[in-house]
Amino acid sequence: MMTRRLQILLDEDRYQRVAAAARARRTSVATVIREAIDRGLPADDDERGTALQRILSAEPAPVPDDPAELVAELHELRSRLR
Repeated sequence: MMTRRLQILLDEDRYQRVAAAARARRTSVATVIREAIDRGLPADDDERGTALQRILSAEPAPVPDDPAELVAELHELRSRLR
């Protein structure tokens, strides 16, 4: 449900780009602008969902059999970041 009205000023070049995208997609200029906002300023939930998807779709990484080796590797990596 739309609850806020917003008025913005665009220069001619920006307006023509938005209008052309709206025509090509057979939608309104307002829809194109709302979607651009969603892409450029995602909600926190969207960012978390995207991060989760990237983690779940990552290739499996080799890990040592001994957990102590993994802990040592993590400590080494953290010390490099400091």
